[in-house]
Amino acid sequence: MSTKPERVETFRFAAPQPQRLDKFLTTALEGAFSRSRIQGWIRDGLVTVDQAVVTKTGFLLEKPVTVVVRIPPIVPARLTPEAIPLRVLFENQDVLVVDKPAGMVVHPSPGHERGTLVHAALAHAPEMLGVGGEHRPGVVHRLDKDTSGVIILAKNDAAHHHLQQQFKDRTAHKTYLALVDGAPPTPTGRIEAPIARDPGHRKRMKVVPPGQGRPARSDYRTLETFPHHTLLAVHPLTGRTHQIRVHLAFIGCPVVADPLYGRRRPTIPLQRHFLHAHRLTITLPGETAPRTFVAPLPPELEEVLQRLRQTKA
Repeated sequence: MSTKPERVETFRFAAPQPQRLDKFLTTALEGAFSRSRIQGWIRDGLVTVDQAVVTKTGFLLEKPVTVVVRIPPIVPARLTPEAIPLRVLFENQDVLVVDKPAGMVVHPSPGHERGTLVHAALAHAPEMLGVGGEHRPGVVHRLDKDTSGVIILAKNDAAHHHLQQQFKDRTAHKTYLALVDGAPPTPTGRIEAPIARDPGHRKRMKVVPPGQGRPARSDYRTLETFPHHTLLAVHPLTGRTHQIRVHLAFIGCPVVADPLYGRRRPTIPLQRHFLHAHRLTITLPGETAPRTFVAPLPPELEEVLQRLRQTKA
């Protein structure tokens, strides 16, 4: 990243309570930049506190100080559009709603530099380039690689802000279909359990004691029962990494064929876990009433249910 500043912003910290430097700057910049991006600036030496360079993202501001941040220019994206077929559920000048298949990563990351949803979306809608950030253009929310279903992308900056704010305010409503091993303790319920990264396994998350991690809440209801499995509709009220998978495993009914949180030996042979983003309700830019977008259950998951129904019969 270039250290030549695009602009310099100066802020005065004088809050009565101590505050982390990265959190203070995220608020001071009014959410214009993600906290992870601001943390990168701090680590790159682009932030000073009373003229002293601070490179620790969790540096605690405890007394009145002047904080200066040098905001680097946006580096042009090096993403190459790829003509990958997309299942488009809806599209207008502001948004692109897609039924993402299992196995497709949403945006580029280490080990997934090609073939992502972002690469496919840029070929479909080139105007999306640079919207919301150079590395994740158009992305306002994510789905795990092996979770299929509805995902919405923004085609311009105004739409990106409009959609992202709804996810931040939890006014966008998502419903997932999950086939789990066993059955939850009650037919309907709410799981409230904070989640943090598992220090012993960098790719896993885990439920932690109250007061630790980040608060997480998920509602569920039973749609169909089978001798050894249950089909659930799950509505996440927060948006933590792997939240549904972690919460369902926590109450003793992990998602079928989940390699991270499920049974060591899957009870049903599947090449992906049985979790599908079935429904998304959100208000589009320029509209006042929310719309609902639905992605049908993929054939490989529908086939599993049909087999279970035949066995039950």
